[in-house]
Amino acid sequence: QVQLVESGGGLVQPGGSLKLSCAASGFILDYYTIGWFRQAPGKEREGVSCSQSDSITYYADSVKGRFTISRDNANNMMYLQMNSLKPENTGIYYCHGNGKWGQGTQVTVSS
Repeated sequence: QVQLVESGGGLVQPGGSLKLSCAASGFILDYYTIGWFRQAPGKEREGVSCSQSDSITYYADSVKGRFTISRDNANNMMYLQMNSLKPENTGIYYCHGNGKWGQGTQVTVSS
């Protein structure tokens, strides 16, 4: 069964950090472009970062220099390291790969 499961969300103060994880099963993550998306309250889902390979990555302008996407092919995992978090980074974060979405993990940045 093809499945993606996110973890690592939570409540963090502005300026803090979180690392999101996404475990893939039923397919080999290394074969696919992977991505992280965010859906803020009342807004449409938007792209945050994607990775075609370890050397080909994309970041939304709003997160460049603060977020880092990575993958662990040996363990079929993908990650999103988020530093210097801002309140506008709040939302449900979803991982995507092989045409599948995870269930999402809530990130709240608030003091």
